Amino acid sequence: MPKTSFSNSAIAAAAALMLAMPTAVVAETIAANSGNVSQAEFDIVNTEITQTVDTVIFKITVNGKAGTSKPAASGKLAGSSVYSYVWPTSLNSSTVGFDADQGILALAVTAHPDFDDTPVVDENGDGNKSNDGNLWHSHWVVLGPDDACGTGSLKVKDIPAGVKPKLPASWPGLPLLIDSPGFEPTVSESAVSVKVPLVTLGDISAMKFDGVTAGLRVNASAHAPLLCVANVFDIASGDLSLPGTPTKQ
Repeated sequence: MPKTSFSNSAIAAAAALMLAMPTAVVAETIAANSGNVSQAEFDIVNTEITQTVDTVIFKITVNGKAGTSKPAASGKLAGSSVYSYVWPTSLNSSTVGFDADQGILALAVTAHPDFDDTPVVDENGDGNKSNDGNLWHSHWVVLGPDDACGTGSLKVKDIPAGVKPKLPASWPGLPLLIDSPGFEPTVSESAVSVKVPLVTLGDISAMKFDGVTAGLRVNASAHAPLLCVANVFDIASGDLSLPGTPTKQ
């Protein structure tokens, strides 16, 4: 599987989009080139966000059967891997309960067999809420650049020791800007989708978005940077330019 990183120009472009209102609609759904990723389940062919009367539906369609690959278990948190389907957005981090202007707010659907970060959700229904990180589940994450993850790479932003930022009520307790809202993803055939209550986001008419499939890595020492974007499998726009705009149903 190809190993790439976000370029500094891509990060700068995404950051600029968060600071400026769009002056024109560039695209609604993002139709991506296919065949450029060796594993079809991460080869994005379309990314869309659709608003209904009371729901916002995030959807990534891939060239193969979605969700068929998950990281191999390593038996420990440090150095473990995470696979993800991600929608980076131009929404402010304060939209979902973080402090304002913290970085790129993204919705992610992830799977990782070595730890569980949804402590209030029992995804597999076995009565144990701490043993199902290997099942696909959703997060809000705030992404930011950190060359410690690799030149031009992103990470889920760390919470430094002693700092007490504003956090969503369903923050899972990790020293990261991450939330576990409990939105159950649908992984079916060639698509991964998540329904988010519209009331959670409010007015999304000016929102821009992109689609990414990626592998993340927990630091081998389990210290900051704790969770790096280690492998970018595919980017819907090709350059993280966030060209998508929501459509209404």
